[in-house]
Parts: sequence; C-alpha cells; structure tokens
Amino acid sequence: MTSASATTTKAQATAPAVQSPASIAPAVSTAPHDAGLLLLRVVLGLTVAAHGVQKLFGWFDGGGLSGTGQFFTASGYPAGETMAAVAGLTETLGGLALAVGFLTPLAGAAVLGTMINAAAVHGPGSFFAPKGMEYEFLLAAAAAALTLTGPGRYAVDRLLPVPALRTHRLSLGAQALALGVVLAAVTLLVRD
Repeated sequence: MTSASATTTKAQATAPAVQSPASIAPAVSTAPHDAGLLLLRVVLGLTVAAHGVQKLFGWFDGGGLSGTGQFFTASGYPAGETMAAVAGLTETLGGLALAVGFLTPLAGAAVLGTMINAAAVHGPGSFFAPKGMEYEFLLAAAAAALTLTGPGRYAVDRLLPVPALRTHRLSLGAQALALGVVLAAVTLLVRD
C-alpha cells in the first residue's frame, strides 16, 4: 500500500513539465527569413555607410569633413568638424557592421542614434521630403528592427564565440536600442 504523499510525488514526477514563455526555445529561423534579413542588412548598411564616407572623404559628391563640418556648425552643433567626423565614423562603421552582421545590436543602435540626430536636423515640423524626415525615419526604423530581430543566420555574429550574439535575444536588442536613444539624446542636448 502506498501513502498519499508517495502517490502525489510519483504523479508529479511523471507529469509533463509546464514550460514558461521564457524557457521556450526561439523559433528556428528559415532560409527565406534569413535571406530577407540579409537583404535588409546589406541595403541598409551600405546606404548608411555611403553617407558616412560622404562626410569623411567627400566621396559620392559629399562635403567631406570641412563641408559637413560647416553644415554641422550651421545646424547648432559645437565643433562642427569633430561632430562631422563622429557622424561619419558612426555611419561608416555602423553601416558596414550591419551589412556583414557584425555586432549587430550595437551596429543597429549606432545607426538608430545617428538617424535620430539626422531627423532632428532635417525634419522638424514636417514628415515628407524634401524638407521632412521620412527618409531618416525609415532608416531608423529598419535599424531598430534589425537590432531587435538579430541578423539572421547569414551573418558574422553567428561565427563569433559570444553566445548572446549567436542566439540573439530580444532583451539584448532592447538594451542596445536604449543605448542608441540615450546617446542620440545626449548629442542633441549639446546642440544649440
């Protein structure tokens, strides 16, 4: 004869475990999903990187550090050439990192922060081009989406020995986005 507590313990041991939402493994990504993320990363990353080299080197009819620095000064940023270098490096390195899927959460956050500043300069009071911020808004949203979703399987992050990058988590993306927004806000605070 078994006791009631032994029966209860035996029943608990054989009952299937209930999984909490946090313990459920993320869905396996599919080839079409990963191909779509790759396309988005490459197009967004190279577009942003091209804007960066316009600022840094004057390529693609850009202003270079001098011309872009004058624009930054006229837009109220202190030390225009320094700010042009910071923006150019952020766009170039962040864009290239997004394109190849390297440190994707930080790359996406860098692009987001830069686009927040660009939207503040180009589009106050208007959404649509040519004087609005729709272009910057679209780039910022795409960068934020990649930061939250991760780069997909076709990315350098999958080869790095950092488990958090190989198995991208929403919390990591959200933290990176928060960092990008805070740094963008600090940069906007130094603007006149």
